[in-house]
Amino acid sequence: MKIYRLQKKQNLPITVEKAWEFLSDPKNLKAITPDYMGFNILSGADRPMYPGQIIQYIVTPVLGIKTKWVTEITHVQHQEYFVDEQRFGPYALWHHKHFIKEIDGGVEMEDIIDYKIPLGILGQMVHPFLVKPKLEEIFSYRQTKLIELFGEYNG
Repeated sequence: MKIYRLQKKQNLPITVEKAWEFLSDPKNLKAITPDYMGFNILSGADRPMYPGQIIQYIVTPVLGIKTKWVTEITHVQHQEYFVDEQRFGPYALWHHKHFIKEIDGGVEMEDIIDYKIPLGILGQMVHPFLVKPKLEEIFSYRQTKLIELFGEYNG
């Protein structure tokens, strides 16, 4: 069983409070997701984030195939981190940790995603040219959108 890890960091010139307010609101995920993914929240984003929260989305990750994605917010430490885990969706495993910490002149945001592709060896074969590049593209888009929303960090 092959488990992959994607790790991304980004610094922004905002306060921890402002970063937390934006990142911990599931409704804001649409604003930082590429339009072609057809991201749409179906339910569960009607209150502030809390452990046990179930959020249902529709996404179109590849080849125009609409997929229902159900995540659970499993851990929340106010203004420090939260964890979302896929319960149903395109991955065999999706465990996404979001960390926020204060740095000089802003915040450092860190995403650590541990994931497993379904379909065994076939999934492992498509990972390097389909799944990994798509995840890199999505997180690059997010980085650009967050800079558009909050400005460039100049340390």
